[in-house]
Parts: sequence; structure tokens; C-alpha cells
Amino acid sequence: MMTQAYYTGISGIKNNSTAIDVIADNMANVNTTGFRGYTTEFSNLFDETVMSGSVFDDSVGYGVQVQAVSMMKDEGSLALSDKSTDIAIRGDGWFGMQQNGEVVYTRDGAFTFDANSDLVSTDGFHVMGTMGGNIGEDDTLKFTIDSLPLGDVASQEKLRFPKNLTYPPKASTNVKFLGNLGVTDAPYNLATSVVDTQNNKNSLSIEFQRNEEQILPGSQYRAIATITSADGSITYDTQEGTVEFNETGGLISNTFTAIDNNGSPINIDLGEGFDGITSIDLPYAPGSTVADGTVGGELEGYQINKNAEVVATFTNGEQSSVGKIAVFHFENEQGLEKLSGTRFVSSSNSGAAMFRQDAEGNNINGADVLNFKLENSNIELSYGLTELIILQRAYDANSKSITTADQMMQKALSMDA
Repeated sequence: MMTQAYYTGISGIKNNSTAIDVIADNMANVNTTGFRGYTTEFSNLFDETVMSGSVFDDSVGYGVQVQAVSMMKDEGSLALSDKSTDIAIRGDGWFGMQQNGEVVYTRDGAFTFDANSDLVSTDGFHVMGTMGGNIGEDDTLKFTIDSLPLGDVASQEKLRFPKNLTYPPKASTNVKFLGNLGVTDAPYNLATSVVDTQNNKNSLSIEFQRNEEQILPGSQYRAIATITSADGSITYDTQEGTVEFNETGGLISNTFTAIDNNGSPINIDLGEGFDGITSIDLPYAPGSTVADGTVGGELEGYQINKNAEVVATFTNGEQSSVGKIAVFHFENEQGLEKLSGTRFVSSSNSGAAMFRQDAEGNNINGADVLNFKLENSNIELSYGLTELIILQRAYDANSKSITTADQMMQKALSMDA
């Protein structure tokens, strides 16, 4: 039994020392963003069953061993940040990063755009996700995306964006005019800005003049549409048409079709009935216009929104998603192989990375991604100190058992003498 006490005490010291090292590492990272703490699980090294007088068996252990060092899955608290590229995951999931062909996973969302406008971690790992496919080879935005879905897991790539991205001009193709001409002989004018293919903002105006001779029961107007440069120095086209209303003031016909906007045609839409231009005996009210087309713009910068999408903002006020940060999931995230306190790689225990899916089978992040926030370590100092005290007491108890066994052995040997 005295020999058993030696082995029991030594195994206790050795394995409690391992547990103390784990707790010490946890405590050293209480301020590390995205840190995942670990806890030590013990089991008996040997076990002997001793029959007792009850229906249950009593067992006597012959030492202890570390059964597992397991990742703690608790989420850390959130810290506010002043950068949209600082993001945090609420719920299960991991950001994926790549460098030199190796994919690692982390909860540390302290990202930034480097000198090449690549989205990277603070230590230079490229963040992985789905590119929007809307950036042309000439660094021109081909089309806008309001919401970008995730691609397949295997198709995730480094999120890399051009430093200089251009939003191309979209020439105006249609202008709708709305307003009430009234029933007086006073001219009525409407004007709006339109965009041509050369990215110029021009002016389209229409003047309505009531005909001197009216054919009842309706009313008729002569209208002149003109497109000029913004400063009025150049006239690109002038079109003249007639507009006719019924006896209640609703539009029944007009002869306008299209007008040339410095090389591109624009359809003039005066509406129909009471949806558009009318001629009703009401007090004067200013009209309005609705024109499509957008002037071109240059990139102001990239930001990350609450849907984990990388959004490009342009000087013309337009925005578009150009990429989406992926959130990966695992069957057993505790099986991830630890590289550091915040960096992990997949293993046979964790299973391969995968995406969550919605009811329609579309890939989704499966967790809330919050921008302007970072996830703190999931270890609190008070927890670490409490665990350290417990393990230190266990270590001392095992040390005392060895000392006691040694004293008993010495006493036994002196009795033989």
C-alpha cells in the first residue's frame, strides 16, 4: 500500500502540473482577442473494484491521468471598436484565413485592408470568403449587388479587391414627368438632370404652352423638349410635340417619343390618364420628374456591413457588395487542432469545414456577424484564479501523500531493524 501511495502521489503531481500549465496559458491570454481557453479532464490510471456490503461496488484508484484537454466553447464578451473591419461572431462558427496554402480558423475578427486592399488579419493571413464576381479586369464595377450569397465551401477564396475601383456611368434612358398644367394660358416648365454616356450631367427641360385654339371637350398643348449641357452652352437636341387631355384633365395622347442626349436616346414619359401630366383646374403646384441613369464615381473605400459583406462606396454616393466573409462550421469544433490560442486547423476529430443552410438549401453564415465589435477572450481572470487555487491544493495534497508514504516506509524499515 505504501508503494501504491508513491505511484498515486507522483501521477497526481505530474498531471496536476499539466493542468496548472493549461490554466496558466488561459490566464496569460485573458486579454487576447478571440482566445479560446482549455480545461483539463482527468481519469483513473488504474482502478480496483472492492466489494462492499451494499449492492454497489466501491473502487480504489491507483493514480490519475489526463484524459483530455478540451476547448471551452463559451463565447467571450464583446468589445466596441471604431473600425468596420473589426467583426465578431455571435454563435457557433469560425472565420477562415489562408497563408502559403494553409487554411486556419479563428474567432479573432481583427481584420484590416492592407496596402493592396486585400482583407487580412493583423498578422497577414488573407481572410477567406466569396467574391462577388462584379469587378472587371479593368477594375470597373460591372454590376451592383445588394446582397451576396455564399458560394460552396470548396470555392472560398482570398478576399482581394483593387485599390482603384471605378463605378461606370449609366446613361439615362427614361424620364417620367409629373405635374398639373392647370387650365390657364401661362406656360408650364419642368426640368431635370440626365446623364449621357460620357458621364456628363445634362439638363432636360419641357415647356408646355396651351394652344390658342382649343378643340372641345378636351384641351391641347404644344410642348418643346430641349437637352442642353449643364451650363446651357451646348444644345444637343430639341423636339416638339403635342399633348392632349380629355374633358376631366386626364392625358389621352402625346407625340413625344425620344430625344437625343449627346449620342444616347432618352424616352420621354408623360404618363397616362392621371398618372403623369394632367390639366386640371386646381391651384398651381410645382411638378416633379423621375429619371434613371447614374454618374460615374471613384472608389472612396471598402467597409464591412452587419451581413459580413465587403461593401465598396463610391464618390457618386453609390454602393455595392463585392465580397462576403465566410463563417465556417464543424461537426465537432472541440476537435480542432490548436496552433495557438486563436489559430486552429481542422483534423479528423473536427471533421471538414462546412456551411449551414437555410430552408431553401442556400449556404448561409449560420451566425450573427457584428461589425465594429471584437470578441474578447472567453477566459475571465476570476475563473482562472479559482481553478489555479484548486489545482494548487490538489498538487500540494499529492505532494503530501508522497511525503507521508516516505515517512511510513522509513518507520517500517526502522521497525525491521
